[in-house]
Parts: sequence; structure tokens; C-alpha cells
Amino acid sequence: MIVAKAWRGKRFAVLGLARSGAATVQALVTGGAGVVAWDDDETKRAVLAESIQDLSVTLDDVDLRFDPLDDLAGFDALIVSPGVPLNTHPLAAAARAAGVPVIGDIELFAQARADLPPHKVVGITGTNGKSTTTALVHHILRTAGVPTLMGGNIGLPILGQDPLSEGGVYVLELSSYQIDLTQTLDCDVAVLLNITPDHLDRYDGFAGYAASKARLFAMQTAPHLAIVDHGAEAEHRLLGDAPADLPVEFIDHIDIGDQAGWPSLQGPHNALNARAAVGVARALGVSEVDIDRGLVSFTGLPHRMQQIASYDGVAYVDDSKATNPESAAPALAAFERVHWIVGGRAKGDDLDACRPGFGHVVHAYTIGEAGPRFAEILAGSMPVDHVGTLDAAVRSAAANARPGDTILLSPACASFDQFADYEARGAAFRAAVESLA
Repeated sequence: MIVAKAWRGKRFAVLGLARSGAATVQALVTGGAGVVAWDDDETKRAVLAESIQDLSVTLDDVDLRFDPLDDLAGFDALIVSPGVPLNTHPLAAAARAAGVPVIGDIELFAQARADLPPHKVVGITGTNGKSTTTALVHHILRTAGVPTLMGGNIGLPILGQDPLSEGGVYVLELSSYQIDLTQTLDCDVAVLLNITPDHLDRYDGFAGYAASKARLFAMQTAPHLAIVDHGAEAEHRLLGDAPADLPVEFIDHIDIGDQAGWPSLQGPHNALNARAAVGVARALGVSEVDIDRGLVSFTGLPHRMQQIASYDGVAYVDDSKATNPESAAPALAAFERVHWIVGGRAKGDDLDACRPGFGHVVHAYTIGEAGPRFAEILAGSMPVDHVGTLDAAVRSAAANARPGDTILLSPACASFDQFADYEARGAAFRAAVESLA
């Protein structure tokens, strides 16, 4: 795991013991810190206690106890998960009143960097596309033979991973919540893909949300690099608090090759993701040959516009992660002839955000609770059948499709009417597709 010498002898309070919280406690006690940890879930406390007992085989003593965090006096920091709302949670207010910093595991990673072998850090944020871009940068680096780890808002908790060897690159997906809990992360390359209104219950309006994202650049020092969407910077002055001499590259100015040759990176939104990833890779010295190889071989993230099969010239694409119309719209724009499987538990009463892509849809198949309503909405714009279930939709679409078409599950809805989660829905889609063979 990753630890810092600077933690030795300090006292930390840790709230929340899910994956990142548990990894944080393990790293802190291994680094010689005293920790008081709490989670209302007794099972999580028991699992962590057992894991600490395993650690104690190699540690002389472990300073850890489990207690409700009623008194924060004397702690060097309160560490919380990104899910804790800093604007409303009483413990965050108590920490501020006691003068105790409230931080997250990314800040602890930043503190540990001085003790790691020489390395670089890439931080990637944005309202949309950050998971794909993070995974793409990580993939390109691996393709080029560069030691790399992926963490933050994706993959395993960063503190729970083994440090990279010299020359390695840590690629971090960072939500606005994680940035809020970070003070000293000086990224060698920091990326902001885009900003649209989101999480406004946690911020003082859209401007407050944008300012949270912009802090990623304010923590940088020259000659490190900022890569930013030109339109977002023009609207929100995202670089206003960044060092005046910080080099800047605008995403829309980054040249890329022929997107048609990258099977898992189709659509205008993925062109933006690819431009950002290429900019990062070039800044880190990756060759154009290795960048090209990475773009071609990238398979995408599970359930995010992931092509899972191709039968008789028809592509089958799982975009089960698209749980609202805004997130389904890019997939419709990405393919010329689409058989669209849509529906589930609706988060609204319309599909207006998807309307620009309706011209690409040759047939729609509605499923789930929203199926009847969505069939009514779509009937004037395209042929549509309300088929009810995902399996029936796959069979109907396969019967209608011709070579060159794409059968796309991009539901624009939550999954909970028929499935445990979007991953279970994606797995059911794969099973239905494989049954066609």
C-alpha cells in the first residue's frame, strides 16, 4: 500500500469504512498514525478490524480504535468519503468549528508522493467522460510499456495499491467531491473535459460547482500542464486562480487521427475524450505509434458504449450505464443506423435530450415501466415497438437489423424496475445477444 512518513505520530479521524475508507485506515496505521474510525455499519467495522489484525503480524503496534466521532479536538484531520456532503453534514461543521481540516484519500496520496519513487500524476475531471478518458490514458500508457496505476473515482482505492516503480504514472479520475477534499495535489497534467450543471445540491449554484472543478488547476505549479475545454474556460474562467505561468492546452486544438479506426471510441463525445487522452499521452512523452496502438486496441469500459458482439455484420453495443436521456444521447449520435432498446424506470417524462439523434434510429424497442410512455413519445419520429422485456427487444432487433446496423442498449432510464442495477441489465443484454449465436 501507499504510506507517508509525514503521518507518523499524527492522529486522524476517519468517517466511513467502505472500500476507500478501509484502505485509508490500513494505510494510516501502517504509516504509524493513530486512528479513530467509525461507520454505522457494524459489519464494515468488523471486517476492517479483522484486516488490521492481519496487518499487525508485521507491525509492532497498531493505534486504532472504533468510536463515534463525537469530539474532534486534538485530531490532525478528519478524513471522509466523497459522499459526505460538506455543506450539510454535522460532522463537517464540527470539524470546521474545531479547526480540524476535512480531507479525503486523494489528499493523503498527495502527502505521500514525497516518499514514492519518482513518478508523475495525471488528474482528470469533468461532468461527463472522465471515466472513459481516465481508462483510455491508462490503456495508452500500458500499451507503451509505461508503469501505471488507475485510481481515484475509478478502480481500486489509490492508497490500497502498491507504489509504482520509478517512472510510473498515476492516472486519477477526480470528481468535484474529491477535489473539494484535496488541498495539495499538484498534477503533472490536469484535465478538465467539460462542465454542465450537476450536483447543484452540494454547491452554491452552477458557479460554485465550476469553481470546485477549477481548483484542480489552482493546485498546480509550472511547468506542469493544464488541458482544458476551451468553451468551459471561456464561460467560467477556470484558470483564473491557476499560476499565471502555467502552460495551457485547449482540448479542441489537439489533433487526432481517424476516429473511424477506433471501434470503442465512436461519436463526438468520444472524439473529445480521445483528444484529451492524446494530449496527456504526448505531454508524457508517449510516441505517436504507441498512442495509435492504444486508441485502436482500447475496448472501452463495461456498459459504456461497449461493443460486445458482431453477428452477420450487425454490431451489438451495451450502453447500460446510460441511465438518463442526457447520457443516452451521445450513443445515438455515434452510429449511423441504430436499433434502439430504450426504457426502464424513467427519471423524467420525456426524451428531449435524445431528440438530436432520432435521425439515426431506424427502429426503437421500448421496455420496462417507461416502455408505453416512451413508445408514445417516439411513435411520430420512428418505427417503434413496445416489447416489454430486454430479451424480447434483442430478438426483435436482431430480426429487423441488416449488415452495417447497430443494435444499441442505451436505456435512458434506471434499471430498478427489472434489474438489480445497470450492471445486471448489461449482463442480461450480453446473455440475450450471446443466445442469438
